[in-house]
Amino acid sequence: MRTIKFIIQKEFKQIFRNKSMLPMIFVIPLVQLLVLVNAATFEIKNIDLIIVDKDLSSTSRQLTAKFNGSAFFNVVKTTFSVQQAEDYLYQDIGDLVLVIPQNFEKQLVKNQKADIQLLINAIDGVVAGLSNYYATSIIAGLNKEVITRWYGVSKGNSAYKQISIQYSHWYNPELNYKTFMVPGILVLLITNIGLFLAGMNLVREKEIGTIEQINVTPIKKHHFIIGKLIPFWIISLFELALGLIIGKLVFDIPIIGSLWLVFSVTAIYMLVVLAIGLFISTITENQLQAMFFAFFFNLVFILMSGLFTAVESMPTWGQILNKINPIAYFIRVMRMVLLKGSTFIDILPEIISLSMFAVLMFSLAVWNYRKTS
Repeated sequence: MRTIKFIIQKEFKQIFRNKSMLPMIFVIPLVQLLVLVNAATFEIKNIDLIIVDKDLSSTSRQLTAKFNGSAFFNVVKTTFSVQQAEDYLYQDIGDLVLVIPQNFEKQLVKNQKADIQLLINAIDGVVAGLSNYYATSIIAGLNKEVITRWYGVSKGNSAYKQISIQYSHWYNPELNYKTFMVPGILVLLITNIGLFLAGMNLVREKEIGTIEQINVTPIKKHHFIIGKLIPFWIISLFELALGLIIGKLVFDIPIIGSLWLVFSVTAIYMLVVLAIGLFISTITENQLQAMFFAFFFNLVFILMSGLFTAVESMPTWGQILNKINPIAYFIRVMRMVLLKGSTFIDILPEIISLSMFAVLMFSLAVWNYRKTS
């Protein structure tokens, strides 16, 4: 233990003496947290709308006013030509075109129905789908008002009885996307610290030749490895604490569950990440190689983790592959504990999986390290 203590002291001194590493550990992650949480969002606002109103009736003006008053749409152009509106779409001036045909109100009065056309730029399928949903909701609202006003239909009219739906949103009542993103972004930040910095720190010993000097000393290899990785393990826990404070103060994320449980699972998860970083260091010869390997694993794991898209929406093979993705387990734990208040029993399957990953990866990494160094 004394040997490990001295190695840890040496590592902390080396970290704090390195002027380029301190910003990487403390400044960059916090800037990423503040930027990514605001930028990485699927909330669609300010949809650029082009209106083609060929009817110019009171009903068409009422519909136009509803779109103007919506928080989701910006009316950027109005025209009487559908062809010109399509040209605006091609020029990327607008995202959606609302076409109100001639005699729209007359057809509505005479036939009790009328057609409206929506032309949507569907390059981004998510934006297109939400744009269509928002637009049809506004049109449905107008339709309900027209029926009530023109045909005397009231809520008490038995011919037009409607289902009354009352709903509540659990765990994120305001549907704030930042509340959903902050726990996942925190996982991303502490993963980067463990995977990139710890892995490259070990490879650096190879590059400058000190690894050979250490190998001929009485220091045992497991002492050296533990002493090398514990500082980054501690720094990661500190980084998580700092990130939670900023998340609470800046983004007002709810912290419903036990913080002790969060940090306990984080401690296990960081063992997994550090073990992967150690394994990468055993199969690479310089920091550039280590960086590329770490970037590859990190990118694949993050994109498949459920950070941005639901795992349940992935194809079957992707969901099966995610069973060996530690980031997916930990993101699920963070969101369950912080937002839902889940207890130890609720996340026990994730804890068991992460513990198995830690044992497996450390065993593989240490075995490979002994073999190659």
